[in-house]
Amino acid sequence: MTMTESKPDRQQGLAAAADTGGLEALIARAARAGKGLPPVERWNPDFCGDLDMEIRADGTWFYLGTPIGRPALVQLFSTVLRKDADGRTYLVTPVEKVGIRVVDAPFVAVEADVSKQAGRQVVTFRTNVGDVVEAGPDHPMRFVEEDGTGGLKPYVLVRGRLEALVSRPVMYQLVEHGEELETPQGPMFALRSHGEIYPIMPLEQLTRLSR
Repeated sequence: MTMTESKPDRQQGLAAAADTGGLEALIARAARAGKGLPPVERWNPDFCGDLDMEIRADGTWFYLGTPIGRPALVQLFSTVLRKDADGRTYLVTPVEKVGIRVVDAPFVAVEADVSKQAGRQVVTFRTNVGDVVEAGPDHPMRFVEEDGTGGLKPYVLVRGRLEALVSRPVMYQLVEHGEELETPQGPMFALRSHGEIYPIMPLEQLTRLSR
């Protein structure tokens, strides 16, 4: 991409990124090349517009209204995701930044393991795009009420400002490891991981639901 390209030209080039060749070129510019996640938080390229790409609530990626059917391509795209302070999510390379739509969270936690490390409970998550994180100070969890249903939606921070929505089967698994604990918010049903306490709901609310 040259400095003399117009914005429409740049957007057309980025729109081709969902095609195999264009995608490989985009990811190549991210310079991951098997060396771990690219340092997207340190990149400050120009904004090149929005791409007709969406991550649905179930974690499925769509381009131009059609699911992206190759998991490897989705995984590559996921490595150059960044959520900025404006609340929007972008695909970012050293030379370009394009906006995409995210219905809920960009990732889904599809598997969890609860183990003991040095005598403390640790919850480890695997996301639908292959991230593995241990809930704790660097990867906190939060539980929010789902609008209109009264249910709970758990999230875990994966990297930067990007979270994973914990899938319902995994949520049920985690509840089995919950405890009744005293917290600054009062008696809570909560989950521990790496010495941190993540309140799920007030104990009084749990008692009402159990009746």
